[in-house]
Parts: sequence; C-alpha cells; structure tokens
Amino acid sequence: MIVPGRCPKLAGIVMKFSRRRCVHLAVGTAALLALPRRASALDYPTRPVRLIVGFPAGSSSDLTARLIAEWLSQRLGEPFAVENRTGAGTNIATESVAHAVADGYTLLWVTHANAFNATLYDKLDFNFMRDVQPVASVLRVPAVMEVTPSLPTKTVAEFIAYAKANPGKINMATQGIGSVNHVAGELFKSMAGVDLVAAHYRGSFFPDLLGGQVQISFSPIPSSLDFIRAGKLRALAVTTATRAELLPDIPTIGEFVPGYEATAWFGIGAPKKTPAEIVGRLNREINSGLADQTFKARLLALGVEPKAMASDEFSKFVVDETEKWGKVIRDANIKAE
Repeated sequence: MIVPGRCPKLAGIVMKFSRRRCVHLAVGTAALLALPRRASALDYPTRPVRLIVGFPAGSSSDLTARLIAEWLSQRLGEPFAVENRTGAGTNIATESVAHAVADGYTLLWVTHANAFNATLYDKLDFNFMRDVQPVASVLRVPAVMEVTPSLPTKTVAEFIAYAKANPGKINMATQGIGSVNHVAGELFKSMAGVDLVAAHYRGSFFPDLLGGQVQISFSPIPSSLDFIRAGKLRALAVTTATRAELLPDIPTIGEFVPGYEATAWFGIGAPKKTPAEIVGRLNREINSGLADQTFKARLLALGVEPKAMASDEFSKFVVDETEKWGKVIRDANIKAE
C-alpha cells in the first residue's frame, strides 16, 4: 500500500487533483446558484406586480395607468396592481421605486414630471437618471395654446405680434410652478421672444381664463376640448411636433416657431438593473397593447394618444427630455415651491 504522505511526488499529484476538483465544484455551484434567477426572469411574473403612481386615484393619469395595468394583468396572468403614492410632485412615488429591489415586481408610472424634477429640486434622495430604468413609453397628452376670445388674436403669428406690442401685459395661466403648462409656456416665451406673466393656480384656472382675467394657457387638450368646441376658448395651435388627432385642423406651434415642441408623456419604469429579459418582455407586451385597436380606442376616448417605443428608444427619449427641460427651467430660473 502506498501512503501519499510518504511519497512526496504522489502527494503533489493528489493535492493538484483536489484543488482542480474544488475549482470545478465551485464553478458548478456558482452556475447552479445563477440558474434560479435566470429562470425567474424568463418565467416572469410569478406573483403580483405593483405599479406605483404619483398621482391621486381618479385622476386622468391614474386612469390611464390602470388601463395599462389591466392589459398587463390579462396578458401576463398575474395582477398588476396600481398603488397611488402622491406628494412632492411625484418624487415620493419615484423614490420608492428607485430604492426597490430590481426584480420587476415594483414598477413606476414614469412621466414628464420626472424629467422636470431632476432640475426643479436641488436635493432629492435619488437620482432619476441613475436609479430608474425606462421600460416602455405608453402615451402622450398633446396640449393646446389657447386664448380667451376677448384677445384680438386668431393665429400664433398675430399673438406674437400682439405680445411684443404689449410686453408684460398678458397673463399666462398655469397649474402651478413647474407644471407642464408652465414650462411649455416658458419655452414659448423664450423661443418667440415675448414677455408673458405667469399666473400660478393651485386649483382650476379655467374660470379666470374664460372670464378674461388671464388671457392664455398651454393646456392639455382633454381638459380644454369642450370649451374650444363651444367657442368659449380659441385654439391657436397645438404644442406637439405633429398635429393632434383630437384637433386635426389646428396647426402646430412649430409651424410658426420652428423647433417648438412640448408635450406631457407617460410610460413605465423600473429600478435600475432590472433583468433585461423582464424589461424586454414588459416592453413587448405594452407595445402589443398600443397596437391593439380596441385598447387604443380606450386610450383615445380619454383624450390621450398611444406612443409606442422600444426600451432603448424610450431611454434616449427620457434623457433628451430631461436635458431639454433642465435647460428651460434653469434659464427661466424656476424653483420648486
């Protein structure tokens, strides 16, 4: 019988074999440990998913988020439950997702507000661009540049001429500092070279706009459509790059002020480092909904327009919007309340 301890050469062979076996075992174990995570990503979802919305229940944003959650529930076989976390201009909702586990079971209703807030707020406990992964674009809400009928302007060109002849005498109604109609108006002021006075409202500004106490607003089309059709407000142009389906005969601002574009937009985000398989599957299922005629009709009935994008396209869009509005906010010296 040969005893390894008494034969140095054989002992070395045994030790090398043991080390090699240990390495193989370690590699094999690591591979096995990686399998469940991979499988869970491919089988996603296997339990309910939360969609965090930074707007109150019953709001238009909440209603559209619930529509996409319903679609995903039907397509993926697990509940997608909307959870409303309001406050701080959607920052509370965003922070909860930014710090959540990146497993696809906590999602964020991403909006234009996230792009604005990155510059509006000096101190946040998260970094939107660093901590949130854009997953899929869902919709856009075109806005309309509208004036009270008592204002003697019927086109954007006439309004610009009138505003330049009356600097600081035209009041622009907004839903508050940093709201989408505020920054859309500031962009117009800058690009058209006019001086409008922002009048910020906590509630509805429509009574004052209809009564002529304020003369102009850049408002989401759904909230203004009935007033425009009744002739109580005059639509001069839409804020999107192309004409809006709800007001097909109204020109774009860009036809008079080249390069102008402003729109509210909404989509789905997830914590950064969410598995690519999950991001891809969510994107495909959402885009299939936006292509479905019945589902699309439900969105259009709410006055919003479906806007599908690939996940990398949506990521670039979010980056571009954050940079664009960051410059507008800085140049206008807008600070959050």
